[in-house]
Amino acid sequence: MNGEVSRVLFLVPPQVHLLDLSGAAHIFYEAIAREAPFSSHFVTLASPQLVSSSGLQFAQLERYSDFHLSKEDLVFIPGLGSELLLNPSFLESLSPFSAWLRKQHNQGAWVSSVCTGAYILAESGLLDYRACTTHWRFAERFQQRYPRAQLQKNRLFVDAGTVFSSAGVASGIDLALYLLEKKMGSPFASRIAREVVIFLRRSESDPQLSVFLQYRNHLDDTVHQVQDLIAQSLADKPNIESLAEAVHVSPRTLTRNFKKATLITIGEYTDKLRVERAAKLLGEGHKVASAAAACGLKSENQLRSLLRKYRGVLPQEVHQMA
Repeated sequence: MNGEVSRVLFLVPPQVHLLDLSGAAHIFYEAIAREAPFSSHFVTLASPQLVSSSGLQFAQLERYSDFHLSKEDLVFIPGLGSELLLNPSFLESLSPFSAWLRKQHNQGAWVSSVCTGAYILAESGLLDYRACTTHWRFAERFQQRYPRAQLQKNRLFVDAGTVFSSAGVASGIDLALYLLEKKMGSPFASRIAREVVIFLRRSESDPQLSVFLQYRNHLDDTVHQVQDLIAQSLADKPNIESLAEAVHVSPRTLTRNFKKATLITIGEYTDKLRVERAAKLLGEGHKVASAAAACGLKSENQLRSLLRKYRGVLPQEVHQMA
């Protein structure tokens, strides 16, 4: 981010599903509380007052049309009551909002949906010829109404560049953390995940987390500290003894607890971090020798050997550059 404040707009449609809305909103609340450059806004399609699907009332909502967004900004569209989704008149009434949403996206804003919010997003045409997902129970009807959308079933969320969609409540939180990672980086997103005690869930076909986040789905704070230390000192080739000393445990205890928490060894975790960092550096045009040094490796051959080991999870162009 370039220092500007990103506005995060949360649409509050009639009969909004509360957890679809509040889950993602709370992630950004925690980020703002840690002085991240975001501001949250809750906007309405029409009335400044409405009732959620569970009966909770909203008031003093802002008008979406008062906002003119840019590439720093985000829009979240949560799910809503099924009777509205099954009502063609309601969907057709979204035309003014759809036009506004297309304009904001054309100006660079990121747009995302949670659960059945994908219906509102699809009405705008922004899911035409784009990969997307929605709640499994409404997937068949969604595909019938929006045949140009490339619906992905059994996906937690889908990253289609600047348009994102998620399958349900929990995956909406995952998506919020994923977008926070893209905006603020992995360490910051990891801190927020730890704060709310909600860690990211993924299947093999979902957008890949950075290694920094991928093995953080545990509550062992000592291991979290060690993971931070490894990432911060990768070029210095941290060893188990120094890491154990830094967190005031024995090397044997650290080795055992790290494997228990992450299901991989410290050496495997370090190698994965090295591969990820090397791939990023090579992709940015760095020489193999400088990438190897930045990853704490002694030689170009050592880096090439490590990349060969992980050939199956790296883009082919990375191997060609090495």
